[in-house]
Amino acid sequence: MSGKKILKGTYCLLFELDETSSIRIGSLGIVEFKKGYYAYIGSALNSLKGRLDRHLREDKKLYWHVDYFLAHKNTKIVTIIYALNDDRFECELADKIADQGKSILNFGCSDCKCDSHLFFFNEYSKLEETCLKSFKELGLHPQRYKT
Repeated sequence: MSGKKILKGTYCLLFELDETSSIRIGSLGIVEFKKGYYAYIGSALNSLKGRLDRHLREDKKLYWHVDYFLAHKNTKIVTIIYALNDDRFECELADKIADQGKSILNFGCSDCKCDSHLFFFNEYSKLEETCLKSFKELGLHPQRYKT
């Protein structure tokens, strides 16, 4: 992802929580998260590269629900899968991933009518497979973000 053109798109942050943890998530309060793998679904229609780089930074103001989760010492991003597109697909993508993952209710969806934009999986391979398949089912072309 390079060049001067501002890129827009939809993404999945795939990350691991290496032990069960209680984490304060902004306005949601303290939430108990099981050890395992998670997919967070988002979109960036202003600057996809800027948004993804922000998620990867450790030093940032905690603003979105996912910021609180990613700031926790037991959390690490494994990979980021994204697709370039001009329209908002995050809710459709979240809906498809919800078929296979366990929704973390009210997480990351305060600006839409979805139940969640964060999903739990026991196995990383199932998480990654589900994300890639879901992008493709929406006619999107998933790519891996170079971290």
